Amino acid sequence: MRLAYIGSPDGFEAVTASAAGYAEAVLVEATLPALIEGLRDADALIDASMKVPIDARTLGGAQQLRVISTATTGSDHIDRAATEARGIRVHTLKEDPDILRDITPAAELSWTLLMACARRLVPAAEHVRSGQWVREQFPGIMLRGKTLGLVGCGRIGQWMSRYAHAFGMDVVGTDPFVDPWPAGITRATLDEVFAAADFVSVHVHLTDDTRGMIGARQFAATRRGGIFVNTSRGAIADEAALLDALESGHLGAAGLDVLEGEPDVAEHPLVRYARDHDNLIITPHCGGFSPDALRVVCAHATRKALAGLGVALPTTGT
Repeated sequence: MRLAYIGSPDGFEAVTASAAGYAEAVLVEATLPALIEGLRDADALIDASMKVPIDARTLGGAQQLRVISTATTGSDHIDRAATEARGIRVHTLKEDPDILRDITPAAELSWTLLMACARRLVPAAEHVRSGQWVREQFPGIMLRGKTLGLVGCGRIGQWMSRYAHAFGMDVVGTDPFVDPWPAGITRATLDEVFAAADFVSVHVHLTDDTRGMIGARQFAATRRGGIFVNTSRGAIADEAALLDALESGHLGAAGLDVLEGEPDVAEHPLVRYARDHDNLIITPHCGGFSPDALRVVCAHATRKALAGLGVALPTTGT
Protein backbone atom coordinates (compact mmCIF):
# COMPACT_ATOMS: atom_id res chain seq x y z
CA MET A 1 0.00 0.00 0.00
CA ARG A 2 1.08 3.57 -0.63
CA LEU A 3 0.25 6.69 1.39
CA ALA A 4 0.73 10.08 -0.26
CA TYR A 5 1.45 12.96 2.13
CA ILE A 6 1.33 16.73 1.58
CA GLY A 7 2.57 18.99 4.32
CA SER A 8 5.75 19.88 6.18
CA PRO A 9 8.71 17.51 6.69
CA ASP A 10 8.01 17.33 10.45
CA GLY A 11 4.65 15.80 9.73
CA PHE A 12 6.10 13.45 7.14
CA GLU A 13 8.48 12.00 9.73
CA ALA A 14 5.49 11.12 11.90
CA VAL A 15 3.61 9.67 8.92
CA THR A 16 6.57 7.51 7.93
CA ALA A 17 7.05 6.22 11.47
CA SER A 18 3.35 5.43 11.90
CA ALA A 19 3.09 3.68 8.53
CA ALA A 20 6.27 1.61 8.99
CA GLY A 21 5.56 -2.07 8.43
CA TYR A 22 2.15 -1.38 6.93
CA ALA A 23 2.54 0.98 3.97
CA GLU A 24 5.02 3.08 2.03
CA ALA A 25 4.76 6.80 2.73
CA VAL A 26 5.60 9.24 -0.07
CA LEU A 27 6.15 12.99 0.37
CA VAL A 28 4.36 14.94 -2.35
CA GLU A 29 4.92 18.62 -3.06
CA ALA A 30 1.86 20.69 -2.17
CA THR A 31 1.10 21.83 -5.71
CA LEU A 32 -1.75 20.76 -7.94
CA PRO A 33 0.39 19.07 -10.65
CA ALA A 34 2.48 17.21 -8.07
CA LEU A 35 -0.58 16.03 -6.15
CA ILE A 36 -2.38 14.84 -9.28
CA GLU A 37 0.69 12.77 -10.14
CA GLY A 38 1.27 11.62 -6.57
CA LEU A 39 -2.26 10.27 -6.24
CA ARG A 40 -2.07 8.06 -9.33
CA ASP A 41 -0.81 5.06 -7.37
CA ALA A 42 -1.81 6.10 -3.84
CA ASP A 43 -4.25 4.17 -1.67
CA ALA A 44 -4.67 7.01 0.81
CA LEU A 45 -3.83 10.69 1.16
CA ILE A 46 -2.62 12.26 4.40
CA ASP A 47 -3.28 15.99 4.03
CA ALA A 48 -1.57 18.38 6.44
CA SER A 49 -1.37 21.24 3.98
CA MET A 50 -4.83 22.48 2.88
CA LYS A 51 -3.05 24.44 0.12
CA VAL A 52 -4.25 22.30 -2.78
CA PRO A 53 -7.95 22.01 -3.66
CA ILE A 54 -9.03 18.40 -3.82
CA ASP A 55 -11.78 18.15 -6.42
CA ALA A 56 -12.75 16.09 -9.45
CA ARG A 57 -9.75 17.32 -11.41
CA THR A 58 -7.31 16.45 -8.63
CA LEU A 59 -8.85 13.01 -8.20
CA GLY A 60 -9.18 12.26 -11.90
CA GLY A 61 -6.29 9.79 -12.11
CA ALA A 62 -6.45 8.51 -8.51
CA GLN A 63 -7.95 5.16 -9.35
CA GLN A 64 -6.67 3.41 -6.21
CA LEU A 65 -7.46 6.15 -3.72
CA ARG A 66 -9.86 5.00 -1.01
CA VAL A 67 -9.22 7.31 1.97
CA ILE A 68 -8.33 10.95 2.60
CA SER A 69 -7.29 11.64 6.18
CA THR A 70 -6.55 15.25 7.11
CA ALA A 71 -4.34 16.35 9.97
CA THR A 72 -6.62 19.38 10.28
CA THR A 73 -10.10 20.14 11.54
CA GLY A 74 -10.98 22.21 8.49
CA SER A 75 -11.65 20.54 5.15
CA ASP A 76 -13.37 23.18 3.04
CA HIS A 77 -10.67 22.65 0.37
CA ILE A 78 -12.07 19.16 -0.26
CA ASP A 79 -14.99 18.81 -2.69
CA ARG A 80 -17.18 16.32 -0.85
CA ALA A 81 -19.39 15.73 -3.88
CA ALA A 82 -16.31 14.65 -5.83
CA THR A 83 -15.06 12.31 -3.11
CA GLU A 84 -18.50 10.80 -2.56
CA ALA A 85 -18.91 10.20 -6.28
CA ARG A 86 -15.67 8.22 -6.21
CA GLY A 87 -16.47 6.38 -2.97
CA ILE A 88 -13.50 7.97 -1.19
CA ARG A 89 -13.93 8.32 2.56
CA VAL A 90 -12.81 11.60 4.13
CA HIS A 91 -11.72 11.80 7.77
CA THR A 92 -10.76 14.99 9.63
CA LEU A 93 -9.66 15.80 13.15
CA LYS A 94 -13.17 17.04 13.93
CA GLU A 95 -13.87 13.37 14.62
CA ASP A 96 -11.24 13.26 17.37
CA PRO A 97 -12.05 15.50 20.35
CA ASP A 98 -9.79 13.49 22.66
CA ILE A 99 -6.79 14.15 20.41
CA LEU A 100 -7.66 17.81 19.91
CA ARG A 101 -8.30 18.65 23.54
CA ASP A 102 -4.66 19.34 24.33
CA ILE A 103 -3.63 20.73 20.93
CA THR A 104 -3.32 24.45 21.68
CA PRO A 105 -1.21 26.25 19.01
CA ALA A 106 -4.23 27.78 17.22
CA ALA A 107 -5.57 29.21 20.47
CA GLU A 108 -2.11 30.44 21.42
CA LEU A 109 -1.70 32.35 18.14
CA SER A 110 -5.20 33.79 18.53
CA TRP A 111 -4.23 35.15 21.92
CA THR A 112 -0.91 36.39 20.56
CA LEU A 113 -2.70 38.35 17.83
CA LEU A 114 -5.09 39.83 20.40
CA MET A 115 -2.24 40.99 22.61
CA ALA A 116 -0.14 42.23 19.69
CA CYS A 117 -3.06 44.40 18.55
CA ALA A 118 -3.77 45.63 22.08
CA ARG A 119 -0.14 46.68 22.61
CA ARG A 120 0.59 47.76 19.00
CA LEU A 121 3.50 45.35 19.17
CA VAL A 122 4.48 45.23 15.49
CA PRO A 123 4.68 49.00 14.88
CA ALA A 124 6.41 49.50 18.24
CA ALA A 125 9.11 47.00 17.29
CA GLU A 126 9.49 48.57 13.83
CA HIS A 127 9.78 51.99 15.52
CA VAL A 128 12.79 50.85 17.53
CA ARG A 129 14.37 49.10 14.54
CA SER A 130 14.28 52.44 12.76
CA GLY A 131 16.35 53.95 15.59
CA GLN A 132 13.56 55.75 17.46
CA TRP A 133 12.46 55.56 21.10
CA VAL A 134 9.19 57.45 21.70
CA ARG A 135 6.89 55.30 23.83
CA GLU A 136 4.11 57.90 23.80
CA GLN A 137 3.39 56.91 20.21
CA PHE A 138 2.34 53.42 21.34
CA PRO A 139 -0.28 53.54 24.10
CA GLY A 140 -1.48 50.05 24.99
CA ILE A 141 -4.88 48.77 26.02
CA MET A 142 -4.98 47.27 29.53
CA LEU A 143 -6.73 43.89 29.31
CA ARG A 144 -7.83 43.69 32.92
CA GLY A 145 -11.48 44.70 33.22
CA LYS A 146 -12.13 44.47 29.49
CA THR A 147 -14.52 42.01 27.80
CA LEU A 148 -13.60 39.29 25.33
CA GLY A 149 -16.32 38.21 22.93
CA LEU A 150 -16.16 34.72 21.44
CA VAL A 151 -17.83 33.64 18.23
CA GLY A 152 -17.57 29.92 18.77
CA CYS A 153 -17.15 28.44 22.24
CA GLY A 154 -15.78 25.01 21.41
CA ARG A 155 -12.27 23.76 22.08
CA ILE A 156 -10.33 26.83 20.93
CA GLY A 157 -12.90 29.29 22.22
CA GLN A 158 -12.71 27.70 25.65
CA TRP A 159 -8.91 28.01 25.67
CA MET A 160 -9.34 31.69 24.81
CA SER A 161 -11.75 32.04 27.71
CA ARG A 162 -9.17 30.55 30.08
CA TYR A 163 -6.50 32.94 28.85
CA ALA A 164 -8.89 35.90 29.21
CA HIS A 165 -9.81 35.02 32.79
CA ALA A 166 -6.10 34.73 33.64
CA PHE A 167 -5.77 38.37 32.52
CA GLY A 168 -8.76 39.52 34.56
CA MET A 169 -11.20 39.86 31.67
CA ASP A 170 -14.90 39.09 31.38
CA VAL A 171 -16.02 36.73 28.60
CA VAL A 172 -19.21 36.60 26.53
CA GLY A 173 -19.81 34.13 23.74
CA THR A 174 -22.19 32.67 21.21
CA ASP A 175 -22.38 29.12 19.90
CA PRO A 176 -25.56 27.17 19.05
CA PHE A 177 -23.82 23.80 19.17
CA VAL A 178 -21.94 23.71 22.48
CA ASP A 179 -23.68 21.63 25.14
CA PRO A 180 -23.17 21.73 28.05
CA TRP A 181 -22.41 25.44 28.06
CA PRO A 182 -18.89 26.12 29.39
CA ALA A 183 -18.44 27.83 32.73
CA GLY A 184 -16.95 31.29 32.70
CA ILE A 185 -18.59 32.42 29.43
CA THR A 186 -21.78 34.49 29.51
CA ARG A 187 -24.08 33.25 26.76
CA ALA A 188 -25.24 35.84 24.22
CA THR A 189 -26.40 36.25 20.64
CA LEU A 190 -23.97 37.15 17.87
CA ASP A 191 -25.05 40.79 17.84
CA GLU A 192 -24.89 40.96 21.64
CA VAL A 193 -21.33 39.64 21.60
CA PHE A 194 -20.19 42.42 19.26
CA ALA A 195 -22.03 45.08 21.24
CA ALA A 196 -20.61 43.97 24.59
CA ALA A 197 -17.01 43.14 23.74
CA ASP A 198 -13.82 45.17 23.56
CA PHE A 199 -12.19 42.27 21.70
CA VAL A 200 -13.93 39.72 19.46
CA SER A 201 -12.26 36.44 18.47
CA VAL A 202 -13.71 33.99 15.94
CA HIS A 203 -13.48 30.21 16.34
CA VAL A 204 -16.00 28.45 14.10
CA HIS A 205 -15.78 26.13 11.11
CA LEU A 206 -16.61 27.45 7.65
CA THR A 207 -20.00 26.10 6.55
CA ASP A 208 -22.89 27.39 4.48
CA ASP A 209 -24.33 28.77 7.73
CA THR A 210 -21.18 30.54 8.90
CA ARG A 211 -20.02 31.94 5.56
CA GLY A 212 -20.33 35.73 5.81
CA MET A 213 -21.97 35.51 9.24
CA ILE A 214 -20.00 38.56 10.44
CA GLY A 215 -20.67 41.68 8.41
CA ALA A 216 -21.17 45.43 8.47
CA ARG A 217 -23.92 45.26 11.12
CA GLN A 218 -21.70 43.40 13.57
CA PHE A 219 -18.68 45.64 12.99
CA ALA A 220 -20.86 48.75 13.41
CA ALA A 221 -22.09 47.38 16.76
CA THR A 222 -18.54 46.95 18.04
CA ARG A 223 -17.33 49.47 20.58
CA ARG A 224 -15.32 52.18 18.86
CA GLY A 225 -11.66 51.19 18.93
CA GLY A 226 -12.49 47.50 19.37
CA ILE A 227 -10.20 44.73 18.17
CA PHE A 228 -11.19 41.84 15.90
CA VAL A 229 -9.31 38.52 15.66
CA ASN A 230 -10.04 35.77 13.14
CA THR A 231 -8.00 32.57 12.97
CA SER A 232 -10.79 30.35 11.60
CA ARG A 233 -11.49 31.05 7.90
CA GLY A 234 -11.48 34.32 6.00
CA ALA A 235 -14.90 33.80 4.46
CA ILE A 236 -16.61 33.76 7.86
CA ALA A 237 -16.30 37.55 7.93
CA ASP A 238 -17.31 39.95 5.17
CA GLU A 239 -13.80 41.15 4.41
CA ALA A 240 -14.99 44.28 2.58
CA ALA A 241 -16.97 45.28 5.68
CA LEU A 242 -13.93 44.56 7.87
CA LEU A 243 -11.79 46.78 5.66
CA ASP A 244 -14.39 49.56 5.85
CA ALA A 245 -14.43 49.32 9.66
CA LEU A 246 -10.64 49.62 9.79
CA GLU A 247 -10.47 52.47 7.29
CA SER A 248 -13.16 54.43 9.12
CA GLY A 249 -11.34 54.06 12.43
CA HIS A 250 -14.39 52.49 14.08
CA LEU A 251 -12.45 49.26 14.49
CA GLY A 252 -9.19 49.96 16.25
CA ALA A 253 -7.24 46.99 14.96
CA ALA A 254 -7.51 43.46 13.62
CA GLY A 255 -5.39 40.34 13.78
CA LEU A 256 -5.97 37.76 11.05
CA ASP A 257 -4.44 34.36 10.37
CA VAL A 258 -6.79 33.66 7.46
CA LEU A 259 -7.94 35.35 4.27
CA GLU A 260 -10.48 34.40 1.64
CA GLY A 261 -8.65 33.19 -1.47
CA GLU A 262 -5.46 32.24 0.39
CA PRO A 263 -2.70 31.47 -0.47
CA ASP A 264 -2.95 33.80 -3.51
CA VAL A 265 -3.09 37.01 -1.48
CA ALA A 266 -0.54 39.39 -3.03
CA GLU A 267 -3.30 41.72 -4.27
CA HIS A 268 -5.86 40.99 -1.57
CA PRO A 269 -7.45 44.29 -0.40
CA LEU A 270 -6.63 43.60 3.24
CA VAL A 271 -3.01 42.78 2.41
CA ARG A 272 -2.74 46.02 0.43
CA TYR A 273 -4.20 47.90 3.41
CA ALA A 274 -1.78 46.24 5.83
CA ARG A 275 1.22 47.39 3.79
CA ASP A 276 0.45 51.01 4.66
CA HIS A 277 -1.37 50.75 8.00
CA ASP A 278 -0.09 49.42 11.29
CA ASN A 279 -3.46 48.46 12.83
CA LEU A 280 -3.80 45.23 10.83
CA ILE A 281 -1.65 42.16 11.47
CA ILE A 282 -1.94 39.26 9.03
CA THR A 283 -0.14 35.94 9.47
CA PRO A 284 -0.08 33.11 6.87
CA HIS A 285 -2.60 30.65 8.36
CA CYS A 286 0.08 29.36 10.71
CA GLY A 287 -2.02 29.14 13.87
CA GLY A 288 -2.16 25.38 13.94
CA PHE A 289 1.37 24.95 12.64
CA SER A 290 3.67 23.77 15.40
CA PRO A 291 6.03 20.82 14.88
CA ASP A 292 5.15 19.51 18.35
CA ALA A 293 1.44 19.42 17.56
CA LEU A 294 1.92 18.47 13.91
CA ARG A 295 3.71 15.25 14.76
CA VAL A 296 0.84 14.19 17.01
CA VAL A 297 -1.95 14.92 14.53
CA CYS A 298 -0.10 13.52 11.51
CA ALA A 299 0.59 10.26 13.34
CA HIS A 300 -3.07 10.05 14.27
CA ALA A 301 -4.25 10.89 10.75
CA THR A 302 -2.00 8.14 9.41
CA ARG A 303 -3.42 5.55 11.78
CA LYS A 304 -6.93 6.55 10.71
CA ALA A 305 -5.98 6.18 7.05
CA LEU A 306 -4.47 2.75 7.66
CA ALA A 307 -7.54 1.64 9.59
CA GLY A 308 -9.69 2.88 6.71
CA LEU A 309 -7.66 0.68 4.38
CA GLY A 310 -8.39 -2.34 6.54
CA VAL A 311 -5.10 -2.52 8.45
CA ALA A 312 -5.46 -4.02 11.93
CA LEU A 313 -3.45 -1.70 14.17
CA PRO A 314 -2.33 -2.30 17.74
CA THR A 315 -4.06 -0.26 20.43
CA THR A 316 -2.32 3.06 21.12
CA GLY A 317 -2.69 5.60 23.87
CA THR A 318 -2.71 8.64 21.53
